[in-house]
Amino acid sequence: MTSRRQFLLSGVALALGGLGLPVLAGDRFGPVIARLRRFVDDGELPFAAIRIARHGRVLAEAQIPGVGSIGADSLYRIYSMTKPVVAAGVMLLVEDGRLALEDPVARYVPEFADLGVVAGSLERLEPARPMTVAHLLTHSCGLANSWGDGRVAPLYRDAGLVAGAWMYDPQVGGLEGFARRLAALPLEFQPGTDWIYGYGLDIAGLVIERISGQRLGEFLERRIFEPLGMGSTGFFVPEGQAGRLAGLYAARDGGIEPAADGSERAPLKRPFADGGSAGLVSTLEDYGHFADMLANGGARGDARVMDAASARRLVTPYGPQEALMPSLLRFGRYAPGSIAHALGGVVRLDDRSGPGSAGEYAWGGAAGTGFWATPGLGLSVTVMTQLMPVTAAPARDALRPLVYEALASG
Repeated sequence: MTSRRQFLLSGVALALGGLGLPVLAGDRFGPVIARLRRFVDDGELPFAAIRIARHGRVLAEAQIPGVGSIGADSLYRIYSMTKPVVAAGVMLLVEDGRLALEDPVARYVPEFADLGVVAGSLERLEPARPMTVAHLLTHSCGLANSWGDGRVAPLYRDAGLVAGAWMYDPQVGGLEGFARRLAALPLEFQPGTDWIYGYGLDIAGLVIERISGQRLGEFLERRIFEPLGMGSTGFFVPEGQAGRLAGLYAARDGGIEPAADGSERAPLKRPFADGGSAGLVSTLEDYGHFADMLANGGARGDARVMDAASARRLVTPYGPQEALMPSLLRFGRYAPGSIAHALGGVVRLDDRSGPGSAGEYAWGGAAGTGFWATPGLGLSVTVMTQLMPVTAAPARDALRPLVYEALASG
């Protein structure tokens, strides 16, 4: 059921929703909502939701059901949209003076003191250069993952470090055991010399735990979720709330089918480790609050999470970019010169997405969720769905120019 708050903060109620559910938006955002609805009506997405806000004020919000049902309180597996949240957590420790981005990871994770690096082949290793905390947040640390095409990916699988599964395996031993197993395996490349999508943010989560003395989820709840009113965000679905978890779907043979490989049920269990790369579940509104904070210099309304300088540092290009670009551009199919790597996400360098889009900080999740925050405009946009893989129907990229066009028309 749509809340009174949504009616008060939205411009005009447009009768575009299915099954009697209203879509709330000002007139200028009608084309944005209509385009997202077409993704659902054409069978490209199982359902979709969007929230558009400026300076924390909601301008448009829609819940569009399809083959699956959703509501305003639906919980979504946000997968890699966990990464910007953990990066923000690291920045809070930097702000506290308890950590520096150029600190060696081994200072906090001694298991990483004597890492090796693949040197031509898996049979030949060389000593690793120091890995910094910043390397963890920019995917330049040399840690890969189990599903990519990295040379070390098969070693990860053999070691039981399977993405999305290792945190539920009691044999791994939580984040501590995860770090020990990773430390026994070689890095894909020397830290700072290339880019690969990997487990860096999981180790960043361990850094947070060891400095704060708290489990990652507890730290994030105290420093980010509670101040921002993100009461439904966490690393598992609480008991009795399973009915809120949106269905997970897979794109197969030109259609959409419910996922049935066990991954759809994973968030219903409390993990042995809080996975900083992809572990969170959240709602459209909750994550929208986080995006609002990034778009508005570290605060949302009266709730200040971080200093403006810390927020700006988080969402702007960090460190040398040249070595990262070839692999990053291939991974994200970005146009040359269009983006740079920030901490936990990417930032756009020009206005090719629309007027004012330069400076936009963005990231997405494996099931098609996505967000961006544009500090220059105070703009935040959050999109939710649950379809694997993320490339099956790239709704966020299709909606982006329409959002900027709508803003310019106002």
